[in-house]
Amino acid sequence: MKKGILLVNLGSPDSPNPKDVKRYLGEFLMDERVIDVPLWARNLLVKGIILNTRPKASAAAYQKIWWEEGSPLIVLSERLKDKVQNKVDFPVALAMRYGSMTIKNGLQELVDKGVDEVFLIPLYPQFAMATTETILVLAEEVRKQHFPDIKISDLPAFYNRPEYIEVLSNSIKRHLEGKDFDHLLFSYHGVPERHIRKSDITKSHCKIDGSCCKTPSSAHDFCYRHQCFEVTRLVAEKLNLEDGTYSTSFQSRLGFDPWLQPYTDRTIERLGKDGIKNMAIVTPAFVSDCLETLEEIAMEGQEIFHEIGGNEFTTVPCLNDDDAWVRVIADWINEWAIAETVLSE
Repeated sequence: MKKGILLVNLGSPDSPNPKDVKRYLGEFLMDERVIDVPLWARNLLVKGIILNTRPKASAAAYQKIWWEEGSPLIVLSERLKDKVQNKVDFPVALAMRYGSMTIKNGLQELVDKGVDEVFLIPLYPQFAMATTETILVLAEEVRKQHFPDIKISDLPAFYNRPEYIEVLSNSIKRHLEGKDFDHLLFSYHGVPERHIRKSDITKSHCKIDGSCCKTPSSAHDFCYRHQCFEVTRLVAEKLNLEDGTYSTSFQSRLGFDPWLQPYTDRTIERLGKDGIKNMAIVTPAFVSDCLETLEEIAMEGQEIFHEIGGNEFTTVPCLNDDDAWVRVIADWINEWAIAETVLSE
């Protein structure tokens, strides 16, 4: 069997034009693992309300961060793919869960090169219904419908793998070197609380009560909340951060249902009111900078902090195409290839 690699990230509109943004938001928000309500309710909410009100504002946000080469998320993901390709002996393709760079196209690119065994790498450190799960479900649907003769295996959530924690910690340390900051905020993308309970394979462990994420359980293999807090804990330990000098929050909530707390915008405001004058913020739910990091955090977050009286607001870039991160991915690919070869013998 010939092996190939498919890196998969979230996706992006084709342009910051409201028409393209509306098309992208429609695909994204109609995903039943993103807005997990009955189809009739999702249609009413997304097509009846959101797509008639939000695209213009979202397009304006994209216009603020759009690069000359295109969408930052796409450009950075392509750079990562190219660097990984230079480190491994297998064809590497890139796809997005949403938008025109489809998983089908990514698999087709590999199949056209003779690949019949694919290692799919969701570019999300933590497992979540709205990220990893929706990628894997769609990839299997596409495989069955269009590529029934290929085999797909995938990289599990890597939030606690020592090599990932090390490269993330070193990146934070490097970008904050010489910076005077009083507090480091770990901001993760938010999800509705019900997603945590739906992902609980034990059907009883995840109560979101302040203790369940610290109590050992098989539920943690698929618990986004636990995995976020665990990244914070492991990085803080690696960087020898003192208690009280760092915290965890969640950004990008939508609608009126309860989402994971504390919320990032309110946390930034609270820290400013508590006397924090110089803060740094890192976004470990993403490996590539995107709208949520470049606009929501670096622009909106900074504005909130300055309005409350804060001074320095330092954002740590995502890992993007950092050479050390590229080496980690290449090592994972080679480990997979060796294991698959042994299994087939």
